[in-house]
Amino acid sequence: MQHGIRELGPVDCSVLRQQVLSLPETVWLEDQRRQTEFRNVHSQTQSIILIFCVGWPNPRISYHRGWAYLGAEAARVMRAIVADHYPVGGKVLRAMMARLPPGARIDRHRDVDPSFAVSHRIHIPLQTNDQVSFIVDKERLPTDEGTAFELNNLLAHEVINRGKENRIHFIFDYMPIEGTKVPCVRVQ
Repeated sequence: MQHGIRELGPVDCSVLRQQVLSLPETVWLEDQRRQTEFRNVHSQTQSIILIFCVGWPNPRISYHRGWAYLGAEAARVMRAIVADHYPVGGKVLRAMMARLPPGARIDRHRDVDPSFAVSHRIHIPLQTNDQVSFIVDKERLPTDEGTAFELNNLLAHEVINRGKENRIHFIFDYMPIEGTKVPCVRVQ
């Protein structure tokens, strides 16, 4: 992929959004894996991890507590996106809710795990505001609630939430069975 994002279009995620927004605050703090392992980038975020993988080239994929809260509806959303945009039959390597509180940021970085070279990082904004800056390379991305996109996370990217409400994205990494990538094209 050579450009920042590939637009995937509107997604029926209203039930998932409602489920996420109704979770108690304690759920956002249960799993600190990303904040601990990637503290230089994600120290100001909170996550609800549904699926996570470690190791490469033979990833060990595990389900986490977030799956019990959101798994059924998250799986429906992921299946719909994959069926419309990717070869079916692959693996979801990671799935999570990522929350960036008001005034917080994700510092500029590139995702370096080898799995990112063969998987697709899909974002579905569930809650955002017009004061969120999501910048990939040098391009500010428009992110609309309920509109999915594939992020080229091999490029430098950062997020700043200058708004007064949380920015929440459902993010999952999908690896087609043959490990090939669909090209990411520039959104005009």
